[in-house]
Amino acid sequence: MHNIIERRGIRQFVKFGTVGFSGLIVNFIIAHALEKSTRLPHAADFAIGFMAGGISNWYLNRIWTFRSSAHPLRESLQFLTVSLISLGFGELVWWAAGPFGHAHFSTTWLAATVVGTFTNFFINKYWTFKHAQ
Repeated sequence: MHNIIERRGIRQFVKFGTVGFSGLIVNFIIAHALEKSTRLPHAADFAIGFMAGGISNWYLNRIWTFRSSAHPLRESLQFLTVSLISLGFGELVWWAAGPFGHAHFSTTWLAATVVGTFTNFFINKYWTFKHAQ
């Protein structure tokens, strides 16, 4: 039984990573499009892209990774809460990067995105989707 649980956790993590990669692409495209076409602060470009990727991640994780049947509104609010926490950590990276972040948008974007990945998985697995274990 323990081996089955371990394999399910590994399978979920791989699926979560796959979904996360698709959200990363959404995030990257939107954040970089905004960075090139608007005069928003870079941290705002990042935040909008991050949240757009998060919306697609929630939906795909709900139907594929965790196969959840819980109430979608409650679950989406929990996922949003976790995304905002992760976004907060990403924004700290932008703050810490200072002038470097403005000069090296893609590098800082990547660092800010990576910061929240594991935290995002574990909080969502054990809080948002805990009923789908």
